[in-house]
Amino acid sequence: MAGAPDITLDDVRGAQSVAEFKEELAGLLTAEDKKLMFYFYLRYDCLNLVKMLKDSEAEISPLGNYSREDYEEMMALEHDMGSKVYTYPAFLLDFAHTYSQNKDRAGYFPEDSILLEYYKYAIKCPNRMLRDWFNMNLNVTNILTALIAKKNGWNVADYIQGDNDVCEMIRTNNTRDFDLGHELDYMGDLMKIVDCDDPVEKEKRIDVFKWMWLDEHTFMKVFSVEAVFAYMCKLEMLQRWDKLDVEIGKATFRQIIENLRGEARV
Repeated sequence: MAGAPDITLDDVRGAQSVAEFKEELAGLLTAEDKKLMFYFYLRYDCLNLVKMLKDSEAEISPLGNYSREDYEEMMALEHDMGSKVYTYPAFLLDFAHTYSQNKDRAGYFPEDSILLEYYKYAIKCPNRMLRDWFNMNLNVTNILTALIAKKNGWNVADYIQGDNDVCEMIRTNNTRDFDLGHELDYMGDLMKIVDCDDPVEKEKRIDVFKWMWLDEHTFMKVFSVEAVFAYMCKLEMLQRWDKLDVEIGKATFRQIIENLRGEARV
Protein backbone atom coordinates (compact mmCIF):
# COMPACT_ATOMS: atom_id res chain seq x y z
CA MET A 1 0.00 0.00 0.00
CA ALA A 2 2.94 2.32 0.57
CA GLY A 3 3.69 2.12 -3.16
CA ALA A 4 0.09 2.65 -4.32
CA PRO A 5 -0.56 6.13 -5.76
CA ASP A 6 -2.71 8.48 -3.72
CA ILE A 7 -6.17 8.89 -5.20
CA THR A 8 -9.07 11.27 -4.68
CA LEU A 9 -12.65 11.21 -5.91
CA ASP A 10 -11.62 13.69 -8.61
CA ASP A 11 -9.10 11.25 -10.14
CA VAL A 12 -11.73 9.69 -12.38
CA ARG A 13 -9.55 9.37 -15.48
CA GLY A 14 -6.14 8.69 -13.97
CA ALA A 15 -6.65 5.81 -11.53
CA GLN A 16 -5.89 2.19 -12.34
CA SER A 17 -8.81 -0.16 -12.82
CA VAL A 18 -10.19 -2.53 -10.20
CA ALA A 19 -9.12 -5.47 -12.41
CA GLU A 20 -5.55 -4.15 -12.62
CA PHE A 21 -5.31 -3.71 -8.86
CA LYS A 22 -6.78 -7.18 -8.30
CA GLU A 23 -4.09 -8.68 -10.53
CA GLU A 24 -1.41 -6.69 -8.71
CA LEU A 25 -2.62 -7.98 -5.36
CA ALA A 26 -2.69 -11.65 -6.41
CA GLY A 27 0.89 -12.41 -5.42
CA LEU A 28 1.11 -10.02 -2.47
CA LEU A 29 -1.71 -10.94 -0.11
CA THR A 30 -1.46 -13.62 2.55
CA ALA A 31 -3.92 -16.49 2.62
CA GLU A 32 -5.79 -14.83 5.48
CA ASP A 33 -5.94 -11.51 3.63
CA LYS A 34 -7.33 -13.24 0.54
CA LYS A 35 -10.12 -14.71 2.66
CA LEU A 36 -11.19 -11.18 3.57
CA MET A 37 -10.85 -9.75 0.05
CA PHE A 38 -13.10 -12.62 -1.04
CA TYR A 39 -16.01 -10.60 0.39
CA PHE A 40 -15.27 -7.67 -1.94
CA TYR A 41 -15.20 -9.82 -5.08
CA LEU A 42 -18.25 -11.82 -3.99
CA ARG A 43 -20.60 -9.03 -5.10
CA TYR A 44 -19.39 -9.56 -8.67
CA ASP A 45 -20.04 -13.29 -8.27
CA CYS A 46 -23.64 -12.47 -7.36
CA LEU A 47 -24.15 -10.37 -10.47
CA ASN A 48 -22.33 -12.90 -12.66
CA LEU A 49 -24.58 -15.69 -11.42
CA VAL A 50 -27.71 -13.67 -12.22
CA LYS A 51 -26.38 -12.93 -15.72
CA MET A 52 -25.73 -16.60 -16.40
CA LEU A 53 -29.09 -17.69 -15.02
CA LYS A 54 -30.70 -15.31 -17.50
CA ASP A 55 -28.36 -16.25 -20.36
CA SER A 56 -25.79 -19.04 -20.07
CA GLU A 57 -23.70 -17.36 -22.78
CA ALA A 58 -23.69 -13.93 -21.14
CA GLU A 59 -20.45 -12.01 -20.73
CA ILE A 60 -19.38 -12.01 -17.09
CA SER A 61 -17.08 -9.82 -15.03
CA PRO A 62 -13.58 -11.14 -14.33
CA LEU A 63 -13.71 -9.57 -10.88
CA GLY A 64 -15.57 -12.42 -9.23
CA ASN A 65 -13.96 -15.16 -7.17
CA TYR A 66 -15.31 -17.92 -9.40
CA SER A 67 -14.97 -19.09 -12.98
CA ARG A 68 -17.70 -19.63 -15.57
CA GLU A 69 -17.43 -23.36 -14.85
CA ASP A 70 -18.10 -22.68 -11.16
CA TYR A 71 -21.27 -20.73 -11.98
CA GLU A 72 -22.39 -23.53 -14.27
CA GLU A 73 -21.89 -25.96 -11.41
CA MET A 74 -23.96 -23.76 -9.09
CA MET A 75 -26.72 -23.66 -11.69
CA ALA A 76 -26.58 -27.43 -12.14
CA LEU A 77 -27.30 -27.81 -8.44
CA GLU A 78 -30.78 -26.52 -9.16
CA HIS A 79 -31.51 -30.09 -10.19
CA ASP A 80 -29.20 -31.91 -7.79
CA MET A 81 -28.78 -30.22 -4.42
CA GLY A 82 -27.59 -33.06 -2.22
CA SER A 83 -25.07 -35.09 -4.19
CA LYS A 84 -21.89 -33.71 -2.57
CA VAL A 85 -20.53 -30.98 -0.32
CA TYR A 86 -19.65 -27.69 -2.06
CA THR A 87 -17.54 -24.80 -0.83
CA TYR A 88 -19.66 -22.04 -2.37
CA PRO A 89 -21.59 -19.72 -0.03
CA ALA A 90 -24.94 -21.33 0.66
CA PHE A 91 -26.93 -18.27 -0.40
CA LEU A 92 -25.55 -18.55 -3.95
CA LEU A 93 -26.66 -22.15 -4.21
CA ASP A 94 -30.06 -21.32 -2.73
CA PHE A 95 -30.49 -18.50 -5.22
CA ALA A 96 -29.58 -20.69 -8.18
CA HIS A 97 -31.97 -23.35 -6.87
CA THR A 98 -34.98 -21.01 -6.53
CA TYR A 99 -34.39 -18.65 -9.47
CA SER A 100 -36.60 -20.56 -11.92
CA GLN A 101 -39.47 -20.48 -9.42
CA ASN A 102 -39.21 -16.72 -8.89
CA LYS A 103 -38.08 -15.26 -12.22
CA ASP A 104 -41.59 -14.68 -13.59
CA ARG A 105 -43.07 -13.42 -10.33
CA ALA A 106 -44.36 -9.84 -10.49
CA GLY A 107 -42.11 -7.40 -8.69
CA TYR A 108 -39.17 -9.81 -8.55
CA PHE A 109 -35.80 -8.21 -9.31
CA PRO A 110 -33.10 -10.90 -9.14
CA GLU A 111 -30.18 -8.46 -8.83
CA ASP A 112 -31.79 -6.80 -5.80
CA SER A 113 -32.73 -10.14 -4.29
CA ILE A 114 -29.27 -11.68 -4.50
CA LEU A 115 -27.48 -8.53 -3.33
CA LEU A 116 -29.67 -8.43 -0.23
CA GLU A 117 -28.56 -11.99 0.55
CA TYR A 118 -24.98 -10.92 -0.18
CA TYR A 119 -25.17 -8.15 2.43
CA LYS A 120 -26.69 -10.52 4.97
CA TYR A 121 -23.75 -12.85 4.35
CA ALA A 122 -21.08 -10.13 4.33
CA ILE A 123 -22.11 -8.48 7.61
CA LYS A 124 -21.06 -11.73 9.31
CA CYS A 125 -17.51 -11.31 8.01
CA PRO A 126 -14.87 -12.07 10.71
CA ASN A 127 -13.20 -8.65 10.25
CA ARG A 128 -14.72 -5.80 12.29
CA MET A 129 -14.03 -3.00 9.79
CA LEU A 130 -15.42 -4.98 6.85
CA ARG A 131 -18.52 -5.93 8.86
CA ASP A 132 -19.10 -2.27 9.67
CA TRP A 133 -18.62 -1.30 6.01
CA PHE A 134 -21.19 -3.75 4.70
CA ASN A 135 -23.63 -2.94 7.48
CA MET A 136 -23.23 0.80 6.82
CA ASN A 137 -23.87 0.31 3.09
CA LEU A 138 -27.05 -1.67 3.74
CA ASN A 139 -28.25 0.96 6.23
CA VAL A 140 -27.42 3.89 3.95
CA THR A 141 -29.25 2.31 1.02
CA ASN A 142 -32.35 1.68 3.13
CA ILE A 143 -32.29 5.12 4.75
CA LEU A 144 -31.89 7.02 1.49
CA THR A 145 -34.55 4.86 -0.14
CA ALA A 146 -36.90 5.48 2.78
CA LEU A 147 -36.33 9.24 2.72
CA ILE A 148 -37.02 9.37 -1.02
CA ALA A 149 -40.14 7.22 -0.61
CA LYS A 150 -41.40 9.46 2.18
CA LYS A 151 -40.70 12.58 0.10
CA ASN A 152 -42.82 11.15 -2.73
CA GLY A 153 -45.63 9.97 -0.47
CA TRP A 154 -44.98 6.26 -1.02
CA ASN A 155 -45.37 3.57 1.62
CA VAL A 156 -41.87 3.42 3.12
CA ALA A 157 -42.11 -0.15 4.40
CA ASP A 158 -42.60 -1.46 0.84
CA TYR A 159 -39.08 -0.39 -0.14
CA ILE A 160 -37.00 -1.48 2.86
CA GLN A 161 -34.83 -4.58 2.50
CA GLY A 162 -33.38 -6.49 5.45
CA ASP A 163 -34.28 -7.24 9.04
CA ASN A 164 -31.79 -5.47 11.30
CA ASP A 165 -32.66 -2.87 13.96
CA VAL A 166 -32.31 0.05 11.55
CA CYS A 167 -34.75 -1.56 9.11
CA GLU A 168 -37.25 -2.08 11.92
CA MET A 169 -36.98 1.55 13.06
CA ILE A 170 -37.49 2.80 9.51
CA ARG A 171 -40.60 0.65 9.09
CA THR A 172 -42.20 1.63 12.40
CA ASN A 173 -41.11 5.23 13.10
CA ASN A 174 -42.82 8.17 11.39
CA THR A 175 -40.48 10.98 12.46
CA ARG A 176 -38.47 12.80 9.80
CA ASP A 177 -35.26 10.89 10.55
CA PHE A 178 -36.98 7.71 11.80
CA ASP A 179 -35.43 8.54 15.20
CA LEU A 180 -32.11 7.22 13.91
CA GLY A 181 -30.19 10.37 14.85
CA HIS A 182 -29.54 8.79 18.24
CA GLU A 183 -28.48 5.47 16.72
CA LEU A 184 -26.28 6.47 13.75
CA ASP A 185 -23.69 9.24 13.93
CA TYR A 186 -23.94 9.77 10.16
CA MET A 187 -27.71 10.26 10.00
CA GLY A 188 -27.37 14.05 9.77
CA ASP A 189 -25.12 13.70 6.73
CA LEU A 190 -27.66 11.47 4.99
CA MET A 191 -30.48 13.93 5.68
CA LYS A 192 -28.47 16.64 3.88
CA ILE A 193 -27.73 14.34 0.95
CA VAL A 194 -31.36 13.44 0.33
CA ASP A 195 -32.31 17.14 0.21
CA CYS A 196 -30.10 17.62 -2.85
CA ASP A 197 -32.29 17.99 -5.95
CA ASP A 198 -29.61 17.28 -8.57
CA PRO A 199 -29.47 13.47 -9.03
CA VAL A 200 -25.84 13.43 -10.19
CA GLU A 201 -24.73 15.69 -7.34
CA LYS A 202 -26.63 13.48 -4.92
CA GLU A 203 -24.79 10.37 -6.16
CA LYS A 204 -21.50 12.22 -5.86
CA ARG A 205 -22.27 13.22 -2.27
CA ILE A 206 -23.08 9.62 -1.39
CA ASP A 207 -19.69 8.52 -2.70
CA VAL A 208 -17.95 11.37 -0.86
CA PHE A 209 -19.65 10.23 2.33
CA LYS A 210 -18.48 6.63 1.78
CA TRP A 211 -14.98 7.76 0.80
CA MET A 212 -14.65 9.74 4.04
CA TRP A 213 -15.98 6.76 6.01
CA LEU A 214 -13.23 4.59 4.52
CA ASP A 215 -10.59 7.21 5.32
CA GLU A 216 -11.77 7.49 8.90
CA HIS A 217 -11.79 3.74 9.48
CA THR A 218 -8.36 3.09 7.95
CA PHE A 219 -6.52 6.18 9.21
CA MET A 220 -4.51 4.14 11.72
CA LYS A 221 -4.33 1.00 9.54
CA VAL A 222 -2.15 2.12 6.66
CA PHE A 223 -0.31 -1.21 6.25
CA SER A 224 -3.25 -3.55 6.72
CA VAL A 225 -5.68 -5.59 4.66
CA GLU A 226 -8.33 -3.05 5.71
CA ALA A 227 -6.36 -0.37 3.81
CA VAL A 228 -6.20 -2.67 0.77
CA PHE A 229 -9.94 -3.25 0.95
CA ALA A 230 -10.64 0.49 1.29
CA TYR A 231 -8.38 1.29 -1.68
CA MET A 232 -10.23 -1.26 -3.80
CA CYS A 233 -13.58 0.26 -2.81
CA LYS A 234 -12.30 3.71 -3.82
CA LEU A 235 -11.05 2.43 -7.18
CA GLU A 236 -14.48 0.92 -7.75
CA MET A 237 -16.13 4.29 -7.14
CA LEU A 238 -13.74 6.01 -9.54
CA GLN A 239 -14.30 3.35 -12.19
CA ARG A 240 -18.06 3.78 -11.91
CA TRP A 241 -17.81 7.55 -12.43
CA ASP A 242 -15.44 7.06 -15.35
CA LYS A 243 -18.16 5.13 -17.15
CA LEU A 244 -20.90 7.69 -16.54
CA ASP A 245 -21.86 10.45 -18.88
CA VAL A 246 -23.33 13.20 -16.68
CA GLU A 247 -25.99 14.47 -19.06
CA ILE A 248 -27.14 11.01 -20.15
CA GLY A 249 -27.15 9.98 -16.50
CA LYS A 250 -29.38 12.90 -15.52
CA ALA A 251 -31.84 12.22 -18.33
CA THR A 252 -31.99 8.51 -17.54
CA PHE A 253 -32.47 9.13 -13.84
CA ARG A 254 -35.30 11.60 -14.41
CA GLN A 255 -37.01 9.17 -16.79
CA ILE A 256 -36.78 6.39 -14.18
CA ILE A 257 -38.30 8.67 -11.53
CA GLU A 258 -41.14 9.66 -13.85
CA ASN A 259 -41.83 6.00 -14.61
CA LEU A 260 -41.87 5.16 -10.90
CA ARG A 261 -44.24 8.04 -10.17
CA GLY A 262 -46.51 6.83 -12.93
CA GLU A 263 -46.54 3.30 -11.49
CA ALA A 264 -47.18 4.68 -8.01
CA ARG A 265 -50.20 6.63 -9.28
CA VAL A 266 -51.59 3.53 -10.94
